[in-house]
Amino acid sequence: MSNHLDPLSSPLNIENIQEIDNLDLTIMQKHHLRILAHCLQILKIINLDNSLEYQDKNSLREWCDNQSKKFDDKKFSDLFYEQLESTSKKLRTFSKKIGKNIQDLEIDDLILLVEQR
Repeated sequence: MSNHLDPLSSPLNIENIQEIDNLDLTIMQKHHLRILAHCLQILKIINLDNSLEYQDKNSLREWCDNQSKKFDDKKFSDLFYEQLESTSKKLRTFSKKIGKNIQDLEIDDLILLVEQR
């Protein structure tokens, strides 16, 4: 069963998490990598679900609002939106820098991004 069918599950699968945990990175770099990978998967899900460009802030806002309804927490939606929007910009900038489309980014690409910091 796909992770994105369960609304409370992580977009990352256990293999992704284990792959990150096995990398020769600092704890902070691994944490940063997990967050980036998680956000990237959410952005891919939003794009697949809506067939929209990542730059469409309305689809991102709508997705965050729908997620917050599960918790009845508008502040969660606002904070989640800000974080995803910020990460989306970072990933878009990085993807252009390495000559890839954002939806084509993989864990190896995110490792490069994390190691640059």
